Amino acid sequence: MNAETTLLPGLSAEGDFNPIAMLDAAAASLPGEGGLSAALNIVLLLTVLSLAPSILIMCTCFTRVLISLSLLRQAIGTQNVPPSQVITGLSLFLTVAIMAPTLERMYAEGVRPYADGEIRDHQEAWDRTKQPLRDFMFAQLEATGNWSGLYMMLNYRGIDTSDPAELRREDVDMLSLVPAFILGELKTAFLIGFRLYLPFLVIDMVVASLLISMGMLMLPPVLISLPFKLLLFVLVDGWQLVAGSLMAGVAQPLATVAAGGGP
Repeated sequence: MNAETTLLPGLSAEGDFNPIAMLDAAAASLPGEGGLSAALNIVLLLTVLSLAPSILIMCTCFTRVLISLSLLRQAIGTQNVPPSQVITGLSLFLTVAIMAPTLERMYAEGVRPYADGEIRDHQEAWDRTKQPLRDFMFAQLEATGNWSGLYMMLNYRGIDTSDPAELRREDVDMLSLVPAFILGELKTAFLIGFRLYLPFLVIDMVVASLLISMGMLMLPPVLISLPFKLLLFVLVDGWQLVAGSLMAGVAQPLATVAAGGGP
């Protein structure tokens, strides 16, 4: 049997997942054109459509923003205030604002030409659509210096990384880039959370020392330190400072990224 016939729809020979080709394969399998029933077609289409937003979110700065804001809430010590829905919603809107240039490039260079019929080949449309997203992920790896995760993924997939100068970004597929990008975002988010913890930790230590020196050992320090932390956070307009720092800390890629300076 030919090797091409054993590949799943939407999966190229290089292991690169192409959702456009999978959707086209699902549409081609409608009753009268394929062998699947209508129920299976609906399940397949819903599965692809439900997984696509999750995969897309993991390829953005949503992970960094969400974890940073969650650690900030824990550092303040307010338990479930703001609620998780508010933290998630704020993270989502900040992500959309940060990713707007990249999303506009993806639509202008890939989605719109394919929808208008200017591009008829699925692979070309997918390559044009994913290129701005790849540029964004490479820009974050370069800005944070988290190349080790990418080298780990490439080594696991059997690619020699002993000489990084010989690697090119075109040689890195999405199955290696996306996990490396997520690992880099997790590392960056925890480093941001550590910096957010420090001022509140100082307040807790000062309050605890004062209570011990006054002999008030039975009074929980959090009851005294929490109002001071809230007051300090409000006076410096903490939410705006943190949100602005998160947005400013995300590197925006150029329209055309030259090879070099890493893979």
